Amino acid sequence: MTAAIVMLTALAVALRFYQLSRPDYLIGVTEYDDGTDFGSAILLIHGDLPYRDFIMVQPPGITLLMAPVALVTKGIGTAWGMGVARILTALAGAAAVAMGGLLVRHRGLLAVILTCGILAVYPPAVQAAHTVLLEPWLVLFCLAGLLAVFDGDRLASTRRRLVWGGVAFGFAGAIKVWAILPVLVILVLILAARQPRRALAYAAGVVAGFAVPVLPFAALAPGTFYRSVIVAQLVRVDTVRIPLGYRLHQMTGLTDFTGLTSTLVLSLIALVIMVLVVACSVAASRLTGERPPLLEQFALASAALTIIAFLWPADFYYHYAGFLAPFLALAIALPVARFVDALRAARGSDPAPRRPAARLVVRYATLAAIVAVAAMGVAQFVFESSLQPPLAPTTPGLTSDVVSAASDVIPPGSCVLTDQASYAIAANRYVSSRPGCVPMADGVGSDYSLSRGRSAATGAQHVPAVRALWMSALRGAQYVWLSPLSYKRIPWAAREISVYFDQNFVPVPHGPFGLYMRKGQHPG
Repeated sequence: MTAAIVMLTALAVALRFYQLSRPDYLIGVTEYDDGTDFGSAILLIHGDLPYRDFIMVQPPGITLLMAPVALVTKGIGTAWGMGVARILTALAGAAAVAMGGLLVRHRGLLAVILTCGILAVYPPAVQAAHTVLLEPWLVLFCLAGLLAVFDGDRLASTRRRLVWGGVAFGFAGAIKVWAILPVLVILVLILAARQPRRALAYAAGVVAGFAVPVLPFAALAPGTFYRSVIVAQLVRVDTVRIPLGYRLHQMTGLTDFTGLTSTLVLSLIALVIMVLVVACSVAASRLTGERPPLLEQFALASAALTIIAFLWPADFYYHYAGFLAPFLALAIALPVARFVDALRAARGSDPAPRRPAARLVVRYATLAAIVAVAAMGVAQFVFESSLQPPLAPTTPGLTSDVVSAASDVIPPGSCVLTDQASYAIAANRYVSSRPGCVPMADGVGSDYSLSRGRSAATGAQHVPAVRALWMSALRGAQYVWLSPLSYKRIPWAAREISVYFDQNFVPVPHGPFGLYMRKGQHPG
């Protein structure tokens, strides 16, 4: 089983590193969110504190995790700093495979292959690990918590392990508050076992793991923290609701099979998976006469709760499903392995079993799991082989050459205002030495925080605080670098903002797409 864990972890590393080897994926512009996550760490090591000096709508866990890498950017630049951060995130995603294997190795080879295999090749998990996104780190700390909280199929026998498991889950919550879902499931399981003291120890660990990294920042700007991390997330206003078909495409892991676009087909596939998993759990319990073990109960409940949470809100992004990966893997692997073990036990007690179908299941279950994982791995490799520079279709000319041209035009230390921080990070022009330059890691999040969940596309321009922030940022800026989606991020509909921009900025002559400079200024 150790060999299986090692091999599947190596597969996970290979797929994630191969993805980073594609054009512009290592140090190019690939996302919006990675600019906010890594950018917040860069601002922190330059003396700007989250919530007090700039706005972000997530807890500060990712900022603290990325701070050591951000410190290195003082020597290697922000572009290569982002590259290092992406490599570490890919390794965090691959480490989840090994941790999943360690969590289920007591259940046998089939459980290890299914758990590690799904975590290794599940497309949303692989894609979420291509840059500095929250989900790979969130999953890593949740699995660390599970390894501490569970001892085999049962809860750990010592309170110390429950406390440390709680600490890991608490820090996961400091990365993204979704960690509350598995936290609550475990708490219910402990309380259902009528062990209030152990529940208290676990809860104390969760509180400590969350409070220690969060409270120092929240205490410096409690109002902004509350509006950003809590209010803006709960009351966010969206222009459209993400279709069910897209959500199912991601959660089923069929993103590499582009022919499966029908919502009905995807719904049927999802339903079949759920029915088979539940059927395996029920059948195993009937064969053994025992209830599902606590670890299996946790897996089924957490997977169901996460799926419901992903279907409820209006918004949903591809990397969200990366958080589902460990719970989906466990929810499939544990019931199936327990069912096969129950069949094997029944076969051993009967020298001439009368159920040939059962014999076939026992004989070929592991082989089928290997084939399925291999097929998904090949599909993921083919998908990655066709990857192009990430933003080329939507951002004309935004390639590594154009980003390099921007760094040639903009002098080091200039104040660059952009609606997408990853642009300035890739060009090594994110840090400004100019007095009065407004630090901004997340323009959209700033709008959300100041307007109770609204963006430029949903009416944030009507809020005076939003207009004041952007006017202050424009007044301090020497360069403005706009993405094609700036109309959704900057409240141009506010007349004072659009008029000030038009009166004070002009396109950089022969400069990159969307790059403007203050009038009267000469490009570097």
